Amino acid sequence: MDRIDFAILRHLQNDGRLPNKSLAARVGLAASSCFERVRQLRQRGIIRGVHAEVDPAALGIGLEAMYLVTLNKHSRATLQEFQQAMQALKEVRAVFLVTGRFDYMLHVAVRDTAHLRDLALDEINRRPEVTGIETVLIFEHSRNFVLPDLTDDPATPAAR
Repeated sequence: MDRIDFAILRHLQNDGRLPNKSLAARVGLAASSCFERVRQLRQRGIIRGVHAEVDPAALGIGLEAMYLVTLNKHSRATLQEFQQAMQALKEVRAVFLVTGRFDYMLHVAVRDTAHLRDLALDEINRRPEVTGIETVLIFEHSRNFVLPDLTDDPATPAAR
């Protein structure tokens, strides 16, 4: 990774639909060279995908929440099995393995409070490894799609 790769990533994070010709002009490369760099970034798994941000209401989603889940066992196999099961649920937007009082945070998107209750009772609490679940409603959220550029930090792998 060099400064041009980082510039490509910064521009694509801001606009994942940026045409290659425009991207090349912004980073000072020929279009063919820019295309090849983007291809290599994808091949190396650095660019993992391009996503559309969709209005949840357009999909019938009226409520989002975080489930804070505690497990009774912390073996690698139990954690992996739980995480895979949660990722398979269509309502689960993100799964976070965390430290502290809880083991997992699950970001879920559902139709309404009845759907939220049923998801907790029928899918999550029924699992034998789950010992507790707390629910935090999300009233509003925003997020920064652009990762910070830490290349000046000597602790960053890319700076080494």
